[in-house]
Amino acid sequence: MPEQILTVTELTGGIKSILENKFQTVSVRGEISNFKLPSSGHVYMTLKDEGAQIPAVIWKNIRMRLSADLKDGLEIIAHGRLEVYPPSGRYQLICTSVVLAGEGTLQLAYAMLLEKLASKGYFNQEHKKRLPDVPEKIGLITSATGAVIEDMSNVFKRRFPAARLLLYPVKVQGEEAAKNVIGALQYFNELSDPALKPDVIIVARGGGSLEDLQAFNDEAVALAIFGSKIPVISAIGHETDVTIADMVADVRAGTPSIAAEIAAPDMQELLKHCDTQLNRQCAALHTKVEGIERQVDSLLGSYAFNRPQIKLEQLSERIGHLVKRMSQSAGNAIRHAERGFSSVTERLSLLDYRKTLERGFTLVKQNNSYITSRKCIQTNDKASVIFHDGEIGIEIIPDDSAPGTSSAQTQAPRTC
Repeated sequence: MPEQILTVTELTGGIKSILENKFQTVSVRGEISNFKLPSSGHVYMTLKDEGAQIPAVIWKNIRMRLSADLKDGLEIIAHGRLEVYPPSGRYQLICTSVVLAGEGTLQLAYAMLLEKLASKGYFNQEHKKRLPDVPEKIGLITSATGAVIEDMSNVFKRRFPAARLLLYPVKVQGEEAAKNVIGALQYFNELSDPALKPDVIIVARGGGSLEDLQAFNDEAVALAIFGSKIPVISAIGHETDVTIADMVADVRAGTPSIAAEIAAPDMQELLKHCDTQLNRQCAALHTKVEGIERQVDSLLGSYAFNRPQIKLEQLSERIGHLVKRMSQSAGNAIRHAERGFSSVTERLSLLDYRKTLERGFTLVKQNNSYITSRKCIQTNDKASVIFHDGEIGIEIIPDDSAPGTSSAQTQAPRTC
């Protein structure tokens, strides 16, 4: 088969692909030579040793974060990636961090882990959890003895004594420190009892050298802090000490005492805030009540609301008039009836037989029947004569004055 002929661009592209994929992350130790710092702010230099050399570039944003001033002759450890620059047909080292070779492997490991986690977004603000405003329970991961726990306890007593402190004692340096810290974070996060589960966690220790703080530059510790469902405040070392744990945590505090102040609200300020909120709520409620009272007054004064009352008053007045008229009518009827009764009574009294008797007339009574004709009584019959003031018995006797007639002869007088 004929040999494949490549263009320069194709060959360079193939080399670029192979080198950049194979050496995505690399650490190189060498001496600086040909150091150049143009006005762009980028550093161009060569790293060399006794057997070889490689061009290297430090971009301005990386150079601004370096703690040491670079110059020719310095031996450094550069961490970065290989990049092929096709226009010049050369490869170069793009440095993402640089430490002096004399600072040892710990600082290099720190720089490499920092870059790794940063590239994965572990330090991004969107991953930071919000701290509770008023935590009831605060988890403390630190040494059980020493100034750190004492300082934080004093701050809590002064600012917010109501907080319940839950201490998980750990080693803060040495081989077991990282494992202890991870175990403490897992313990607090896996608690099922809400009475023991903290609202916020503080990971703290005092200052020290890079070696002393190594447990908090451990990748596993960083991942445990990042994965915590409970917000974490990191307070490792002093103000100038910055660890990987500080950057992964939701909040970084310069010192353990500052961490306690961040976690716990000031009781006095909290009380003032409560008073302010109470006053606002009372004022708002008062305003609301006044508004409702105005609405009620408006409704009470409205025609629509008062129409039923007005209607009732009109009906009541009408009923009063009707009652008055009915009363008058009933009175008139009663008086008319009384007059009629009196008239009838008078007329009846005129027909009373006793009135006739008082005028000198009498009634003849026989066997409980009144005698109204001479033919109804015979000689020698007995009867009674009724006067207006009494009754006497009589006997019918013959009348000597005329033949065939009889006359009445009174019996012996009787006491009426």
